[in-house]
Amino acid sequence: MQPGLQEWIHKLELGVGTRYVKIGLLVLGFLTLAFRYDVAEYKAFATSEAMDSAQLGRNIAQGRGYTTRFIRPLSVALLDKVRGDNQPVLKTDQPDISNAPVYPLLLAGLFKVLPVEFSIGHATAYDKYQPEVFIAIFNQILFAVAIVFLFLLARKLFDETVAMVSAIIFAASDLVWRFSVSGLSTVWLILIFLGIIWCLVSIEQATLPSAPTPEKPIATENSIGWFAMMGIVLGVLLATGALTRYAFGWLLIPVVGYGVIVFGKHRGLVCTLVCFTFLILLAPWCYRNYQISGHCFGTAGFAIYEQTSYFPGARLERSIPKSFEVFLNNTGLHDFFHKLLVQGDLIVRNEAGKIGGNWLCTGLFICGILIPFRSLSLTRLRFFVLFALVVAGVSAALGRTHLSFDSPEVNTENLFVLMLPIVIVFAVALFFTLLEQLVLPHPAVQSVIVVVFVILASLQLIFTLLPPRSLPAAYPPYSPPMIQTVSRWLKSDELMMSDMPWAVAWYGDRQCIWTTLDAGLDHSGDFFTINDYQKPIHGLYLTPLTIDTRFVSEMIRNPDGAWGRFVLESLLRTNVPTGFPLKNAPKGFLPDFLFLSDRVRWKNDLKQ
Repeated sequence: MQPGLQEWIHKLELGVGTRYVKIGLLVLGFLTLAFRYDVAEYKAFATSEAMDSAQLGRNIAQGRGYTTRFIRPLSVALLDKVRGDNQPVLKTDQPDISNAPVYPLLLAGLFKVLPVEFSIGHATAYDKYQPEVFIAIFNQILFAVAIVFLFLLARKLFDETVAMVSAIIFAASDLVWRFSVSGLSTVWLILIFLGIIWCLVSIEQATLPSAPTPEKPIATENSIGWFAMMGIVLGVLLATGALTRYAFGWLLIPVVGYGVIVFGKHRGLVCTLVCFTFLILLAPWCYRNYQISGHCFGTAGFAIYEQTSYFPGARLERSIPKSFEVFLNNTGLHDFFHKLLVQGDLIVRNEAGKIGGNWLCTGLFICGILIPFRSLSLTRLRFFVLFALVVAGVSAALGRTHLSFDSPEVNTENLFVLMLPIVIVFAVALFFTLLEQLVLPHPAVQSVIVVVFVILASLQLIFTLLPPRSLPAAYPPYSPPMIQTVSRWLKSDELMMSDMPWAVAWYGDRQCIWTTLDAGLDHSGDFFTINDYQKPIHGLYLTPLTIDTRFVSEMIRNPDGAWGRFVLESLLRTNVPTGFPLKNAPKGFLPDFLFLSDRVRWKNDLKQ
């Protein structure tokens, strides 16, 4: 036997190579799970946020700058008010004032590197939209990195056994897998949050002098420069998170609060640098938004007004107010307090019970609050997580919009999911603490109990992967081939109006404005404010979002149901209402869809 081979076998037998075998098996296991999930449960984009971010990323990658083709009437009003020159803001590409920039920039880099094909081609051959598949794979790579990071963090806090079980349960979290194919920025933010936890733990451990050892008989501590660097890193992570999702910035409060209590004599330096770095990095983007819209966070800053009694649903974003002062004065402090109570109640009922990703980890984490750790550091960190959950809950309640109702669980307003991995770690740690108290007849029984625990914690994903297979399409209401076909009937510089403008912007790559609150039957309404004074509307595309609504509550009695009544009148009269400028419609769209245009644009397509 050759010496090299004999040495390799010797290392493997002694355990040096066993670690690499375990790592290889874990990597293979994750890849197998990812392949199985993508084959069985892959889902096309189903949220407006995912499509909005993706079309922004494409625009950046194609050299259009940070501009959007998804036009909100509210953003038109904001931009028009700041410009004040009576020049139409829609004549050129509109700067986006609704989204934080980091995630679209990441997607732009992805589109630059990969051979992305945005054209669907023939509708009959359509299965999955290639760019969405690339985005899902990108997020699953981030997921894999987060699993490794969680393992290292849990090992730093506890031991390798807790770390391994925590990583396995996190990897088998059905909720995170759903986010990984959703196209949202959540997995990226989970990774950032884990980085913040790592920094907090490292700083706290560094505040304690290291114990003397034979090699180092004198205890030492880190230099001031090291603490300053860690404060800057924390600020960068918080700012990056806030520039990915604005609500993430509220986590500055628990981070600074934790630092004031825990960081000892270095608390002033570290906390000051965290705040300073955070504000310095956030300021240029806020200034950019303020310069073009008059508000530091653009339309996102109005989220607190949404879902109040005066602004239900998406009314605010679909409005073109003449006077913002009068418009917003309809709401007051009592409305915000009422929103906090109502939305907070919904969050506690529907989301708080899922902070651990499954009922088992959630229950163990909550029970663990009553059981103190021997380590003061772990107790402090657990209360930091609790504080962060409270801040996230209040922020989510006050900032809750129609997005949480359009997609109740998988949405960017779900901030609890960001804490899911660290909640799992504390739940697993409590599980092993309780397991150690049991008197078992044989050591193998302990291994069986651990396996059963992991299986119970992974039940949601197990049932998800069992037959029947989910359909990959998010239909109804989204039909990418139809959206792309309809969009191509318009020229690249023409404007469409739709009840799903985010989908037209993403799949169709056309400038599309959200349906106004009126249906264009009153020449003094918002429809003609856009059509006559901003840019002519050459196409109207209505989908099941409007057509397939409740007849009485959402179409007849709802003051914002003008387009539903428009469709109803068109069906009953077999013609569009009098006075509406778009009168041409292709055959075969109703009753599920309605497309109207200023002229016949589809002759050749329909012949095919």
